[in-house]
Amino acid sequence: MMATWDLRLRIAIDVAGSLSYLHSSASFPIYHRDVKSTNIMLDEKYRAKVSDFGTSRSITVDHTHLTTVVSGTAGYMDPEYFQSSQFTDKSDVYSFGVVLVELITGEKPFSFLRSQENRTLSSYFTLAMKEDKLFDIIDARIRDGCNLNQVTAAADIARTCLNMKRKKRPSMREVSMELEKIRGSSEDMQSHEYVDEDKEDKNKRVVEVNIGESSWTHVAVTAPASQNSVATSSLSDTEPLFPLQTR
Repeated sequence: MMATWDLRLRIAIDVAGSLSYLHSSASFPIYHRDVKSTNIMLDEKYRAKVSDFGTSRSITVDHTHLTTVVSGTAGYMDPEYFQSSQFTDKSDVYSFGVVLVELITGEKPFSFLRSQENRTLSSYFTLAMKEDKLFDIIDARIRDGCNLNQVTAAADIARTCLNMKRKKRPSMREVSMELEKIRGSSEDMQSHEYVDEDKEDKNKRVVEVNIGESSWTHVAVTAPASQNSVATSSLSDTEPLFPLQTR
């Protein structure tokens, strides 16, 4: 399978558009609740479709869902959901951020081969961003042939998705629009600012988007693979779409 940056960006855009539709355009907001690479299906043209709605929920009134049992997949789970048992649209955003980092790095969402503090991909990625080492963790298979400005901008979006405070994460609608901007960008595009979670609100990144129907009208989602809820966090299903051969 060709694993070019252009293909990976298109997959990210397809998935973001699908989640944006579920969150914003369906009759009632629908939260997937188990966004991960193994729930992303590629057709013969490598167009991405989000699958497995066995744990999804339609949300009304306050746009939150309080659960008695925290469920999900290790490496993708929103830390605030894990602590509070309250699932929101921003929990899906966090999981999508992990998928986006997988597309950039080729790394697994959870690995015992990394140091203890960086076993989750989100921690590994966040540290690399803080230390200005993004180039070092870009998947070597795309590093030389990619548009580095585009990758950097996508990484900045991923970091905002992975903010520990859900209120500081963008919506999937905003993420979808920003990724579309990246695809249509020129070589001299400016990468987006990212936010350290401990900065004051006045310094936080403001996502500037022109909301429009065209970016998320045509999205692809598949039927549920199962209607049975999954159990608590698992390590058995954590494989990126384009895994590194050495891991």
